[in-house]
Amino acid sequence: MMMKRTILSVALTLGLSSAAGLSTAAPLQLDLSKTTVSGLSSGGYMATQFHLSHAEWVQGVGIIAAGPYYCAQNGLLTALGSCVNKQEPAADMPAIATYIDTQRKEGNLAATEALEGDKAWILHGTEDLRVIEPITRDLVSQYRSWLGEDDVTFVGNKAFSHHFPTLNAGNACKTSKTPFIGNCNYDAAGEMLSFIVGELKAPKPAVETNLHTLSQKDYAEGAAMGESAFVYVPTACKSGEECTVHISFHGCNQFAGAEGVTDHYARMTGINRWAESNNMVVLYPQTTSSSLMPMNPQGCWDWWGYTSEDYATKNGPQIQAVEKMAKALNGSEF
Repeated sequence: MMMKRTILSVALTLGLSSAAGLSTAAPLQLDLSKTTVSGLSSGGYMATQFHLSHAEWVQGVGIIAAGPYYCAQNGLLTALGSCVNKQEPAADMPAIATYIDTQRKEGNLAATEALEGDKAWILHGTEDLRVIEPITRDLVSQYRSWLGEDDVTFVGNKAFSHHFPTLNAGNACKTSKTPFIGNCNYDAAGEMLSFIVGELKAPKPAVETNLHTLSQKDYAEGAAMGESAFVYVPTACKSGEECTVHISFHGCNQFAGAEGVTDHYARMTGINRWAESNNMVVLYPQTTSSSLMPMNPQGCWDWWGYTSEDYATKNGPQIQAVEKMAKALNGSEF
C-alpha cells in the first residue's frame, strides 16, 4: 500500500485564529493523513473531486445523491442533460475514463496507487427525483473499479428524498425542501463515518459553542465562495489532543446565506455528534450564489466548470481553496 503522506508538519495558520475571534487554547494537533470528506448533491460531486485530487492524504469519502466524477465534462448543458434527473444522453463514461487517465499522468489528480486502501460510502434514496439512481450507480461503478468491491458500500434501498438523512432532524423524510435535511430515523452521518473511518466511539451530543465561523477571504479569491466557513472543533481537540479532519460539502441552496439557511448543514447532519466523541475536526466550507460571472444562482459547488476548466482537479480554484483551509487548521487555536 502506498503510504499516505503525513503532513503533521504543515502548520499554516494564515489568520484562522484571528478570524475566529475566540479565547486562546492549545494549538490544534491534526493528523491530516487521515482526512476524510463527504458531501450532498453538488457537494457529493465536490467530495469526489477533492478525494481524487488529494488521495495521498484523503483516505475516505462519503457521498449522498451525486453522480460520477467529471460527469458534466466541463459543460452546464451536459450537467443538466446527463448528470441530474435524466440521462439524455447517458454520461460518456469511456471519455471520462480517458480524461482521468490523462489528468493522473499529468499530475493533476492523485496517482492510482494513492487510492489503495481508501473507502467510499455512497447513498441514493429511492424517493430522490432530483438525482436519479442510474446516475449514482455510475459513480458506484467508478469507485468499485478504483477501490475494489470490499471498500465500497452502496446504500440504495432507503425511501429517502433528495436531502441528508438524519435520526431526528429536518423535514419529513420523503420531502425535499430547505434546508434539505431529512428526519428519517437513519443516522447517515454515523453509517458513513463508521465505514470510511473505521471503528468509532459512540457519539456524544455536539457542543454548540464548539461550532465556529471562519473567514474564507484569505483562501478563496477567485473561487466563487462565500465570506465565511464553519468548523466544528471537539472539546478534546481544543485541549491539544491529536485529532483528524473531516471536510463536508453542503449541497445546492444549503450555503450560509441561502433563503432560510444559516448554519443548518453544519449543525443538523449529525456529523458533529460523531466528531465530538472521536476527536475529529469538521470543516464546512461555503459557496455563495451569483447570477452572472459565474452563473450559479443556487450556490452549488463547481462540478461543471463555472470557475475554471480545471475545476475537477487539484488545480481547480475551489479545490485549492479548501486544501489551504484544511491545512491552515493545523496549529490554529480556538
